[in-house]
Amino acid sequence: MIITHHREKLINAIIYFANHTNYCGKTKLLKLLYFLDFTHFKQTGRSVTGLDYFAWDMGPVPKDLFEELTDNMKPDMKDSVHDLSKEEEFQQVRSKRKFNNQYFSKREMKCLEDISFIFKDAKADAMVESSHLKNEPWDKTLKEKGRFQKIDYMLAIDSDIASLPHDEAKERLQERREMYSIFGAS
Repeated sequence: MIITHHREKLINAIIYFANHTNYCGKTKLLKLLYFLDFTHFKQTGRSVTGLDYFAWDMGPVPKDLFEELTDNMKPDMKDSVHDLSKEEEFQQVRSKRKFNNQYFSKREMKCLEDISFIFKDAKADAMVESSHLKNEPWDKTLKEKGRFQKIDYMLAIDSDIASLPHDEAKERLQERREMYSIFGAS
């Protein structure tokens, strides 16, 4: 069986962003995770957290995580992050435990550090502009598929020097899907 550690990476990425950025509310957190996953995919052909993102009106949203944080945190999340107060307009993300880097590669850690540095003092409304740029994955999905549709990670691949070539990213993605299918993944 293949073990991906996506859940451990997700929870620890949340802890990292909560501890290394200011004004880290739910909206900012979701955008930070989007940048983490799509930046890493652009470089390697795989996301860090394994989340699926959808083109909502206000930007890319990992729907399952949004629902978990909003309504019903699973025990491992509840042990790691304080409940987000529904009474408060700004829902501050606060960690309950220390960040654990054991599940992250050096490249994943570099992405976490870089994204935290870039958006350290940004507020969510300023980050909206960054995630809504023309011809970026959210914008392309909204225009081509419509609202609430899944954003294809392949849309992150472009002609940027840091980007994998399109064919190589597609091949890596297909190989990973085949491995998961054959060996199972958790």
